[in-house]
Amino acid sequence: MTTAAYLSIILAAGQGTRMNSRHPKVMHKIAGLPMIGHVLGAVEKAKCNRVAVVVGPDMDELSSYVKSCNESAGIHLQEERLGTGHAVLAARKDLANNPDKVVVLYGDTPFVKPSTITAMLDVLDGGAEVVVLGFEPENPGRYGRLILKNDQLVAIREAKDASLDELEIPLCNAGIMAFSGRNALSLLDAIDNKNVQKEFYLTDLPEIATRRGLSVRSILADEQDVMGINSRIELANAESIFQSRYRKKVMQNGVTLQAPDTVYFSHDTQISSDVTIEPHVYFGPDVSVHSNAVIRAFSHIEGALISEFAVIGPYARLRPGTNIGEHAKVGNFSEIKKSKIGAGAKVNHLSYIGDADIGAGANIGAGTITCNYDGFGKFKTRIGKNAFVGSNSSLVAPIQIGDGAFVGSGSVITKDIPQDALAVARGKQSNIKGWASSFRAKYKKETGL
Repeated sequence: MTTAAYLSIILAAGQGTRMNSRHPKVMHKIAGLPMIGHVLGAVEKAKCNRVAVVVGPDMDELSSYVKSCNESAGIHLQEERLGTGHAVLAARKDLANNPDKVVVLYGDTPFVKPSTITAMLDVLDGGAEVVVLGFEPENPGRYGRLILKNDQLVAIREAKDASLDELEIPLCNAGIMAFSGRNALSLLDAIDNKNVQKEFYLTDLPEIATRRGLSVRSILADEQDVMGINSRIELANAESIFQSRYRKKVMQNGVTLQAPDTVYFSHDTQISSDVTIEPHVYFGPDVSVHSNAVIRAFSHIEGALISEFAVIGPYARLRPGTNIGEHAKVGNFSEIKKSKIGAGAKVNHLSYIGDADIGAGANIGAGTITCNYDGFGKFKTRIGKNAFVGSNSSLVAPIQIGDGAFVGSGSVITKDIPQDALAVARGKQSNIKGWASSFRAKYKKETGL
């Protein structure tokens, strides 16, 4: 592909009533990322110079999201929904800036590949004026057919308007289209609404270009890559496709998934080679796992960095801001939030560690919690290298425990502990001889039991 500037127009105006949602259809997520986020990512990787997104009325949520992904993106409002051609012309302001090439994509077609976009642009570089993306579905019945003549695309025929011979054509319209910028507005303005729906259809553009003697070509994509999503059922199917692809990808990259179908990844999960992941593990956004780490069963991880040879779980929860050092261990029913666990440190059982720095080699006993919130603010707990915190201890932040210090089991620690010191903060035990026998006798006399 040449380095000429091109404009990507993403149509996202459709509300998607079959989603039965208050949110714009394209804001529904696959692997934690809105559908349109997947499309914007593909456009970015295809090195688009300018992005224009066409939205419908009352879609501030969508517009804000697009701007958060691409500050320079143009947002264009389609007040009335009068067809795909009408939607593209809603971006007239960007089209009037004379881009070299234009690609029209759809916000509800999340799996389009960057390589497919660049392949379409390459065909434009080869002399075509219009390029239409086609696919060959298992069941082509409802899709518009691409009518070819001598390798030129002469028309797109909707299934309801196609002849019996045309319905035998396996090549169908994916909806995605590219065309040169020099004739873009002229071709788009020539689309009329002389049809039953009284709408302007982008699918008329190839026939208009053919009548003008311009070259119109098509290229082929995989059916899954151009699948559109219009319902929760289709959304679930897309999620399944994404997960299946991602699992295959990480395993090909050297990751062991003991029960692949039970592991769920986010769109941005980064897993290095020689990581082992046991069954029923969930990765939320922004997780990176380094080589030779082990993620044990039923762990839930998001916003975390897990270093080499660390062991997480089973039944562990890592929340955003967590950094697990090399050879560190976080065990069953432990929750870590916005904390750094140093190399070789252990938080093995039933603990909550929030807003804390745990030094290398430290041991956190079962049932220990950092009391980091006073109802108004969050405060920091700092535990030094090789410190030992006994089971069932409460560490009331802000607090600092020195290197090598010990905390006696069951303590409520409210003051800093010096290096190598022992801190014990619990009530003194008293044993009252015979009390239990007297209590039982009294209870029996009073109740008759």
